[in-house]
Amino acid sequence: MNPQELANLAHLRRAKDLIDREYARPLDVPTMAGRALMSPAHFSRQFKAAYGETPYNYLMTRRIERAMALLRAGSSVTDACMEVGCTSLGSFSSRFTEVVGMTPSAYRDREHHAVKAMPSCIARQRTKPDRKATQDKASRIEEASA
Repeated sequence: MNPQELANLAHLRRAKDLIDREYARPLDVPTMAGRALMSPAHFSRQFKAAYGETPYNYLMTRRIERAMALLRAGSSVTDACMEVGCTSLGSFSSRFTEVVGMTPSAYRDREHHAVKAMPSCIARQRTKPDRKATQDKASRIEEASA
């Protein structure tokens, strides 16, 4: 890896850290790209190449992870939506369902005994939404019903 690639990764890491810390703020690609010292288009391409997903998908996954924790703690769906920085309850619910595989209300109403017994660092890793697994499961369901 040459020095320029290392510098780009360091800049991308700054933008990723911004998303991880400030997920509840209104963040857009130009703001993230500014943190990485790149143009928005170049930043989006480089981010996806480095992390395997677009900056927006990464941001939404962080928001969904935090919303999952709030819902497990008993927050209402509306409160969780607003607290993680989403402004549209409908869009939040659609994205949550897409990523987690169930509606926010269904997730909140589920029992989470095992998660409550885990240390928070383990719970965060075990409950991390897996977009690829959810998409694979949906594909298998569609194939079975065809």
